Amino acid sequence: MCCLFGVIDYGHSLTQKQRNHILTVLSVSCEARGTDATGIAYHSHGKLCIYKRPLPAHQMRFHVPADVWTIMGHTRLTTQGSEQRNYNNHPFRGTVSDGMFALAHNGVIRNDKLLRRKLGLPAAKIETDSYIGVQLLEQAHTLSFESLRRMAEQLEGSFTFTVLSGADDLYLVKGDNPMCLYHFPNRGLFLYASTEEILRRAIGRLRFRLGEATEIATRCGDILRITAAGQLTRGQFDSSKLLSAWFDPHWRRFRAPWESRPAKAAPGYLDELKSVAYAFGYAPEEIDMLAAEGFSPEDLEEFLYCGVL
Repeated sequence: MCCLFGVIDYGHSLTQKQRNHILTVLSVSCEARGTDATGIAYHSHGKLCIYKRPLPAHQMRFHVPADVWTIMGHTRLTTQGSEQRNYNNHPFRGTVSDGMFALAHNGVIRNDKLLRRKLGLPAAKIETDSYIGVQLLEQAHTLSFESLRRMAEQLEGSFTFTVLSGADDLYLVKGDNPMCLYHFPNRGLFLYASTEEILRRAIGRLRFRLGEATEIATRCGDILRITAAGQLTRGQFDSSKLLSAWFDPHWRRFRAPWESRPAKAAPGYLDELKSVAYAFGYAPEEIDMLAAEGFSPEDLEEFLYCGVL
């Protein structure tokens, strides 16, 4: 369970101090979904800067320069790759023909090693499954709706990505993991976080008012691009390989005919799994349904984190 967050001040309506304050408050609010590491990415004087540490957000000190208007961030709950090796933490740096980019991910990719072998991608010291997204974009040599579509359609598992381009455009690749995007038109400002609850909590903790906000709809299979000038455009990808596609439309049972097992779920353990289910794109009720069909807590935990039952 991780959290994506960010600020796009395309109207340049905030002071440097206000942007840093929003960044601090927003990142600390995102600790609800991960405290193992925190990182941000932005452009300053034409250079991509990534600042990340294996620390919870409240221990970070953000001092983003005055020429920074778009910032993408991530708080991490480790699932693969030790956070103590800082290269395993988000955001990740990549390079395409039109410059460097940064990528952050919320979710679990279960076919990263298979894709690396199948496509002949180079070995990397980065152990995090999310890094396969960087490698697929680098192989495409460009960052665009088309390359992001191809990346997303090759991945199996659960995800939402944010990608910051060399032109300071922010892409949101919305899979089956949550994302909430607010637009403050009077400010010329976008704010986003993985859940609306986190975003609203952060806004309520600010020392100043942002005015009226409009929520921008994001649906599974959407690719959104917000340019440095604030223009929003959309693309699409086929989301059929995501974990949510393994269920029937009524979320009652898996499409595959697995045998049910008579094991009973321990209530405390089950409650813990239900509390993190939204991080992987599922509702607590869906965990209850699977438990009622006989899947043990260990089975359910393996499914959430590894995509296997």
